[in-house]
Amino acid sequence: MVVESERDMTGLVRVGKVVGLALQHMRASLRPGVTTGELDAIGAEFLRKEGARSAPIVTYKFPGTTCISINDEAAHGIPGSRVVEVGDLVNIDVSAELDGYYADTGASFPMLPVTNVKQKLLDVAQQALEKGIGAARAGRPVNEIGRAMEGVVRGAGFRIIRDLPGHGVGRKLHEPPSVPGFYNPRLKDVLKEGMVLTIEPFVSTRASRIVTERDGWTLKTPDGSPAAQFEHTVIITKGAPILITKV
Repeated sequence: MVVESERDMTGLVRVGKVVGLALQHMRASLRPGVTTGELDAIGAEFLRKEGARSAPIVTYKFPGTTCISINDEAAHGIPGSRVVEVGDLVNIDVSAELDGYYADTGASFPMLPVTNVKQKLLDVAQQALEKGIGAARAGRPVNEIGRAMEGVVRGAGFRIIRDLPGHGVGRKLHEPPSVPGFYNPRLKDVLKEGMVLTIEPFVSTRASRIVTERDGWTLKTPDGSPAAQFEHTVIITKGAPILITKV
């Protein structure tokens, strides 16, 4: 969506804060021995108290309030009985609807100690997000976001997962435009002031594609290589974008 009124801005900022706080609330309970289902229940209760609804449930009837993905699970991991273990990379992705507005955020966390490669993967994914945000300015091609993120990832010897782009958001969970984590010469969209979108590099040590598990939801790297993701919902301006999910 494109912000067209003060009401839009207020609604987006409010839901952005809620999903950002939900992510931090879940992070505070993330430790070895907890199950992904227990973490999801914590997020669900937080959203309920804030009057928000799970966007994956509302939009896709996803079998969980949030998506929790571990190690080679790049996205859309279903919360359940899986126990978080030392050495894991745990991605938590929270999106919600509140009063007709949507926001989406996510981050990957290490269950220390992790291998040097996994720690580097986290660092590079976070750096890619920061570079992507830095490239997001009104009047620039959407492609500049992907170019910036891909440069960081390739420079580190890792790969962008090309099947999982960022996206427009605001009145729905997924809206145009697509915001790839790489430079796509066929993409002609230009960033406009007030545009709302997610910036979210998915990074792997070796994989550039994903496969769908038998559960029909979980997206994994085909070779078992670990993946990491960091995400913010932003509002495009002529200067630095507004990060509505940063708390």
